[in-house]
Amino acid sequence: MKLIVLNLPRDFDAQSLATLFKSYGNVRDCSLVMDKETGRSKGFGFVEMALTDEGVEAINNLHGSKVGKNKIRVKAAD
Repeated sequence: MKLIVLNLPRDFDAQSLATLFKSYGNVRDCSLVMDKETGRSKGFGFVEMALTDEGVEAINNLHGSKVGKNKIRVKAAD
């Protein structure tokens, strides 16, 4: 299941994003959307969980949670 994660801190990296989701299941892929000019994160990214149930559990537990000072949003990307 592919998820979109919004409102991430700009200094968050892909490794930290994967770590955030690992406790909910197998993370197949994880990427941040980067600004081409500055090379910094645009504050959102994508996570692909191996199973739909894992993705749903991640959404239920992480949507609205705080990462740093930001309240993140997690939802299905498809």
